[in-house]
Amino acid sequence: MSAAVASRPAAPNKLKGRLIIGACVVVVLAVMAWDTKVVEIGSEAALEGGFSADTYGGEHFPDIQASVEERAVEASELASAVLDDSTAAGQKYGVGEGFGPVVPVTFTGTFGEARSGIYPVSVDGVSDDITIRVQTGPAINGTDLRDATGEISFGEFTNQIEYQNAGASINDAMKKAVLADVDTANLEGKSVSVTGVFKLINPKNWQVTPVSLEVE
Repeated sequence: MSAAVASRPAAPNKLKGRLIIGACVVVVLAVMAWDTKVVEIGSEAALEGGFSADTYGGEHFPDIQASVEERAVEASELASAVLDDSTAAGQKYGVGEGFGPVVPVTFTGTFGEARSGIYPVSVDGVSDDITIRVQTGPAINGTDLRDATGEISFGEFTNQIEYQNAGASINDAMKKAVLADVDTANLEGKSVSVTGVFKLINPKNWQVTPVSLEVE
């Protein structure tokens, strides 16, 4: 029969070391708990410092509006330039290189019959070869306002979804600032002054997103 071997007590130095390590761990955990802030997902604090579609448009639309109004070209002047050389006109007046620069324009014209909130408008001095339409909602489509200044880029956002949501948020901010007090369902036959932007893809077809719209 083999004899049982009694366990030896830990050496005093080793025991002291273990106690010190244990105490340090407790202190670190306590400091982490004291310095940690619990944030509920989706709360305002969670969005602080990051992208929020609820606030992005309201923060950026005023600067976009001011830029477009400052650079807007009279539709009659722009129409002549576009029909003469749309590429050169886009480079001269628009923002964005390559396909579909965003061009700022201003005009006063008479609105026709709307389709899905988009009004055709006849403007003096603009060739009949060009169709101008203005979108008034309720749905405001496209990213023309987001891209109107060239100062908002994809690299500012985490992903494509945020980039798209930024455009939608700016469109919503425009609706509140520009269209909320306009009876957009009853503009047919009325003279309306518009300043806005459109993407110059088809030189004979402009769909304008407004940054200002006033019924004469």
